Amino acid sequence: MIKLSNVKIKPFEDDRALLAKSAKKAGVNVSEVKYFKLVKKSLDARDKSNIFYNCSVELSLKEYKKPLKVYGKVKKSAEILVVGMGPAGLFCALDLQRYGFNVTLIERGKAVDERSQSIDSFIKTSVLDEDCNIQFGEGGAGAFSDGKLNTGVGGALSREVIDDFLSFGAPSEIDYLQKPHIGSDKLKGVVKNIRNEIIRLGGKVFFSTKLSDIEILNGKVKSVTINGERRVFDEVVLAVGHSARDVYYMLERRGVMMESKDFAVGLRIEHLQKDINFSQYGSFAGTLGMPVADYKLTTNFNGRGVFTFCMCPGGYVMPSASEKETIVTNGMSNFLRDGENANSAVICQVNKKDFGASLFGGIEFQKDLERNAFILGGGDYRAPSTLVGDYLTGNNSEGFGKVKPTYPMGVKKADVSKLFSADINASLKFAITDMARRLKGFDVYDAVLTGVESRTSSPVRVIRGDNCQSVSAENLYPCGEGCGYAGGITSAGADGKKVAKAIAIKYGLEF
Repeated sequence: MIKLSNVKIKPFEDDRALLAKSAKKAGVNVSEVKYFKLVKKSLDARDKSNIFYNCSVELSLKEYKKPLKVYGKVKKSAEILVVGMGPAGLFCALDLQRYGFNVTLIERGKAVDERSQSIDSFIKTSVLDEDCNIQFGEGGAGAFSDGKLNTGVGGALSREVIDDFLSFGAPSEIDYLQKPHIGSDKLKGVVKNIRNEIIRLGGKVFFSTKLSDIEILNGKVKSVTINGERRVFDEVVLAVGHSARDVYYMLERRGVMMESKDFAVGLRIEHLQKDINFSQYGSFAGTLGMPVADYKLTTNFNGRGVFTFCMCPGGYVMPSASEKETIVTNGMSNFLRDGENANSAVICQVNKKDFGASLFGGIEFQKDLERNAFILGGGDYRAPSTLVGDYLTGNNSEGFGKVKPTYPMGVKKADVSKLFSADINASLKFAITDMARRLKGFDVYDAVLTGVESRTSSPVRVIRGDNCQSVSAENLYPCGEGCGYAGGITSAGADGKKVAKAIAIKYGLEF
């Protein structure tokens, strides 16, 4: 196997050009190559007069087929409950079933197609289903985002998540793009395929099924209450997501050890996508082979990290509340990323100085923001929104300019600075101006800000040991982003796999 890096192709060049350049660099004839694989492809747009893709490839003069992963089987099975069908719960249940366990997978929301209908109904009628929305339901919060799979957490488990996504129908380019994404439209089908595989392997899947209580006796989960019925399982995995506030309150009552943690809050910012393209690509914007542009910006002000989060090229700002009379924003885009606007959260770190030292101070801080955003938006599920220029200067101009808000339930022009403390506002305002030094036009006057972005990560962590078990109950497994162990689709899926592996080891499987 010959492995090459720094193979450069122009955006308009195709796979044949990449193969030819790779063969030339390896010193072999194209006709001799029997196996060729693009391993990584990243766009280098630092020099706007010379934009190119930088590629890493593998090639061989012999036939090669990647071996399939073989999952060992436990000798003694067990009844395992997995709570939550976001990426952590789905990948945990999938691997547990592969290992030979008997898995029951429950989700408080609905299957992904019915979930889409519930979300559409909320947008049209303003009647919120608090158990099935953009936060809850099959696929988790990530199913209605951009389906971004880029992660700072590497390793074999993250690679397995990508491989599984590919095998269940994700676009082939997630295998090699530096910033892979599936898109909300395609992710729904992939999620259904994973669920159907769990069922095919013998797992049981139940929707509109809610965990309401856990009984712990002598340092072990004795029983759980699901839809009012007491049930007994050998092991319980909690992959409930960062918005399952009722679960965290219940865990606290049951003596499960948790701790508060820092998170971040802010606003969604929208620009015209064509303007972001031009800022990033210059004259190359819109030319053959150029993708829609994204960005990732960070800065610091008075000791607070401020950064863009969940950037959605060609996307939409979405209503993501899971409690009535609140406003929560999130971003999504489809696979083609062909919407008129680009959007991203601009968020500022918050900590105990902002929300207090109590365990649920962060949750209460979020709730206050979300209720105040509802009031500021007019009390009818419109979101409070303003122009970037008005936010920075304190002006109150009328209407919107060339950038039109995409929030589908409508917006109300409002002074969004009323949502935050003076310190947080100062951090966000500094960040927008500072980020514009690196991305021209980021602070353009008629860019749009919409609030409030509050569910960036869980405000609590359910404490677990090195064996992935809760320090309060030996057969309880906090898992994924909601319990404080991940930060996105790929890392949540990898954590689900990590927990599944820990349970398999407990039952004697060797790796």
